[in-house]
Amino acid sequence: MNRGIKLFAALFAVVVFMRPALAEIYDLPPDGYDVIGAVSTTIARHEDSLVEIARRHGLGYHDIVKANPDVDVWLPGEGTRIVLPTRFVLPPGPREGLVLNLAEYRMYYYPETAPGETPVVMTYPMSIGRQDWETPLGVARITAKAVNPTWYPPKSVREEHAAEGRPLPNIVPPGPDNPLGAFAMRLSLPGYLIHSTNRPAGVGMRVTHGCIRMFPEDIEFLFSKVDLKTKVRIINEPIKLGWSGDELVIEVHPVLESPAEVDDEPAEEPNDSAADETAVAEAEVELPGAPKDPLTFVTEQFIAATSERAGRLDWDEVERLVERADGIPAAAGIAAPAAAPSVASE
Repeated sequence: MNRGIKLFAALFAVVVFMRPALAEIYDLPPDGYDVIGAVSTTIARHEDSLVEIARRHGLGYHDIVKANPDVDVWLPGEGTRIVLPTRFVLPPGPREGLVLNLAEYRMYYYPETAPGETPVVMTYPMSIGRQDWETPLGVARITAKAVNPTWYPPKSVREEHAAEGRPLPNIVPPGPDNPLGAFAMRLSLPGYLIHSTNRPAGVGMRVTHGCIRMFPEDIEFLFSKVDLKTKVRIINEPIKLGWSGDELVIEVHPVLESPAEVDDEPAEEPNDSAADETAVAEAEVELPGAPKDPLTFVTEQFIAATSERAGRLDWDEVERLVERADGIPAAAGIAAPAAAPSVASE
């Protein structure tokens, strides 16, 4: 193989296997628009898994599996067309700081915009707490940031691992065996972190002890952008509804059981120091409530979306999308004449 062919082969390998840079950064839409991105497709290679395809395109396990229910997760097969659900309805509420939507397994970051700059939003998949170690809802702040953090597993986690025949030491130093990975950001919710991982295949799943995990490359990029005291709003909105021009667009995910309040002995601390004195004051944690019916979420989102602009929903289409619950946004309503009241159906 001559030098030119070798160089071409090396460049081809970089292009094929490199994840697109900054693929999860979108211009923030103007007033009247709540939708970003677009659904696309890609063709699986023989060596691909859905998890690998998802990671290359800024998606997590939950995203890719729900969008491709008939495709084998680990052996999709060469030539299989894979749907990439990279269209998103922005979550409800203020567009500032970090917004973590647990039901969506996804975070949104709205960086402050300097004069003359175009406002943007960044979005990344994430893992959340499993049912016995749930991630709490509430409002918090970033209180500390650490590179190559040390993990001090709490007693409850050590006992769990010991019961499973996988004992943990009291201290896990930085390195490949540290589940916090290379970057961690502490929240003012005592004991909870946003951090990297040494098991990226689990990003987009309900697998943590309450913390938020990100792909290593995602948090490495985000780590330098997020300042201390950045607001973090943790929500559980399986159904999002917003405007795209004159269309009301709905995005439906399966309903999670309501996340719990902060555990007395949270997991995955980056160090053994006491919680920040300001943690309780800065954190506003919601208590768990009874699970809601999906159509209750739809009604709440519809009322919010039409508070200043009248619209109508096609409830037959809404029910179809709720049944599908694949996370792919679709039009389910239209704007109503300006003089008409906001109504849910014809």
